[in-house]
Amino acid sequence: MNKSPIGIFDSGIGGLTVVKEIRKSLPNEDIIYLGDTARLPYGTKSFDSIIQFSRENAKFLLKRVVKYIVIACYSSTSVALEILQKEFSVPIIGVIKPGAKKAMELTKNNKIGVIGTSLTIYSGSYEKAFQELNAKVEVLGRPCPLFMPLVEEGLLDHPATELIARMYLEPLKKDGIDTLLLGCTHYPLLLNMIKKVLGNINYVDASWELSQELTVLLNEKNLLNPTGKGNLTIYLTDFSMNFKEIAERFLNEPMKNFFRVAPESI
Repeated sequence: MNKSPIGIFDSGIGGLTVVKEIRKSLPNEDIIYLGDTARLPYGTKSFDSIIQFSRENAKFLLKRVVKYIVIACYSSTSVALEILQKEFSVPIIGVIKPGAKKAMELTKNNKIGVIGTSLTIYSGSYEKAFQELNAKVEVLGRPCPLFMPLVEEGLLDHPATELIARMYLEPLKKDGIDTLLLGCTHYPLLLNMIKKVLGNINYVDASWELSQELTVLLNEKNLLNPTGKGNLTIYLTDFSMNFKEIAERFLNEPMKNFFRVAPESI
């Protein structure tokens, strides 16, 4: 299984920020990425739908004989991670717990802010993750639904983005958080703007933390591929008008090996 690829899925192309970090940490690993762009966003769907879509995505990757599955979608991680871990024998990791671990290490006043989609924030998944880590911290969640379209439009430094960022984030500043966890794959692209609003506190990019944890887990299971070429294959269930431009913004490199796969075939 060492030479088998890592499978990663997300509700769209935002999970390519996770791919980017994993490729930095594990340059020899081949990756198969599935973005369910035809059915996004997952954050507005019912729990039953998210579980079903996540199950189908995992099966698609398993047909390609992946050795590990990474759920790069926060909504899927919140709702479906534990279910998929019970249903499938391949190891599966989500994006929530690695970021929670790092935030817990960094905080000094035990006040941690979390920003994400409405589903991620209101699901209580981060509170649960901190409880499982036996962390006595106050978790202050803020949904930031407009951040996603702003990132996809490329408005990273726009005055409108700053106004919205201040609206979302200034309450967290008043609450006195000393650590902010970026709970969405889109948000690392807004980090400079977020820092402009919140200033000198700790910032946790869960995508990076997941890549570090995945490296440790692959090593522990003797699944590292020391001789691989680091090939990346991308499957999307729909192509929007400017998907390639947006995907390359997340990936920070040209997108070459990509294919469309019909949702009904996964």
